[in-house]
Amino acid sequence: MIRKIRMKIKNAEFITSAVEKHQYPAEGLPEIAFVGRSNVGKSSSINTLLNRKGIARISQNPGKTRTINFYKVNEEFHFVDLPGYGYAKVSKTEQAKWGGIMERYLSDRQELCSIFLLVDIRHEPKEDDRIMYEWIKHFGYDCTVIATKSDKITRGQYQKHKAMIKNKLGLADEEKIILLSSLKKTGIDEVWDEIISSFERNGYEITVEESNAK
Repeated sequence: MIRKIRMKIKNAEFITSAVEKHQYPAEGLPEIAFVGRSNVGKSSSINTLLNRKGIARISQNPGKTRTINFYKVNEEFHFVDLPGYGYAKVSKTEQAKWGGIMERYLSDRQELCSIFLLVDIRHEPKEDDRIMYEWIKHFGYDCTVIATKSDKITRGQYQKHKAMIKNKLGLADEEKIILLSSLKKTGIDEVWDEIISSFERNGYEITVEESNAK
């Protein structure tokens, strides 16, 4: 059951960019990570969830972001923007660097509660999306799929495209796909519900104050 709670964001700020473990925040705050292909709308989605226009910078050069970006929210938890993947013009050397950055973070980040895998609802997920999903599960994290840009298709197409995504990624029946539109501001409550539930499952008590921005 969706609680329809949209978290009130009192403050949100960029904390640091990191490529090595010693650069990660050491406060012990719980973390929610976001990952997806370059240009899937990850930065826009983070901005939408935080009700901030430019906290996560939208890159004009896809594939260039090769750092993990941490944002502190309400002084209680972190949003973690993982570097995008799948951009064809990135060299094999850069791809290898990306792999190292990701593996170091995912291998033993105890603060990480859940990962949201973002895919474009208009298109069938690529092979690297499927591999990313399997990687997340391999490291033992909860994974929820966000289908971005849901305003780009009609409501009548939703079930067809959700089934396409579920089939390609190999999702279990109980695993969720949340439709999110940064343009229409839809799906925000469902994402926040999953975030709050993830904190609860991992034993973190987070102040939940409902926003009036609907």
